[in-house]
Amino acid sequence: MNTKYADLHLHTTCSDGSMTPTELVRHACEAGLSVIAVTDHDCVDGVEEAVLEGKRLGITVIPGIEISVASATETHILGYGIDIHSKLLSDRLRDIKEVRCERNRDMCQKLCDLGFEITLDEVKKNATGDLFGSTHFAATLLKKGYVSSMKEAFDKYLAAGRPAHAQAQCLSPEEGIELIKRAGGGAFLAHPHLIRVDDSTLRSFIVRLRDAGLDGIEGYYTDYTPEMEEKFRGMAEEFGLMISGGTDFHGSMKPHISIGRGLGNMRIPCSVADAITNKFEKIYL
Repeated sequence: MNTKYADLHLHTTCSDGSMTPTELVRHACEAGLSVIAVTDHDCVDGVEEAVLEGKRLGITVIPGIEISVASATETHILGYGIDIHSKLLSDRLRDIKEVRCERNRDMCQKLCDLGFEITLDEVKKNATGDLFGSTHFAATLLKKGYVSSMKEAFDKYLAAGRPAHAQAQCLSPEEGIELIKRAGGGAFLAHPHLIRVDDSTLRSFIVRLRDAGLDGIEGYYTDYTPEMEEKFRGMAEEFGLMISGGTDFHGSMKPHISIGRGLGNMRIPCSVADAITNKFEKIYL
């Protein structure tokens, strides 16, 4: 009997991926995945299309989102099994979009101050949806020859702590969790290593979020070492939290990451997805 696999952290052209929702589902199917989650940044515009294509191809698509929340570095909350038609969710995503626009203006100004000739209109051209952000800034820097790779753009200029990074966010971590919960979903802390704090601080932060309603931690992720996987899954077990897992696939925007396989060796068993769908997924579509 063939083992079935999942990927619960994927992006489409509705945020900063290179594949449309339909293309993403077809690509996942071709890669042999059985369950995926569409988790675009601060956006659910591609979910319904992906779910419908999943039904046609026989692959389960979990309605999801990745919400950016305020922190000194980078903190994202994944939502699974959400009602994408929730009015509360729609209203708050509109607020988030306005703050994202402010953040983009700030990022553009910082790059200009560093000597780069770059405009928001140029960056928008690298986005296919209404939302754009740091990945599209990186693509613009690459296209104009200022950097040799997307990774270099982030490492030198755009990542947390770098000179063009912009931090303005609409929601606190607790508010992000509450929004997901009120939209009927489960809230999971994405890639906790990118919060870039020591283990003691991270543990305290996770406990704080658990007490605010956090349901789980991303226990599988492209950049994790075996030691990190063990640590984060251990924290989940210690604090009574579930685990999720995903590659953070963006297509050609992050070409080194393969769907379902990350850097090549990753495999997320469907039991991880099953635990999430059994607890959170309802029929909204």
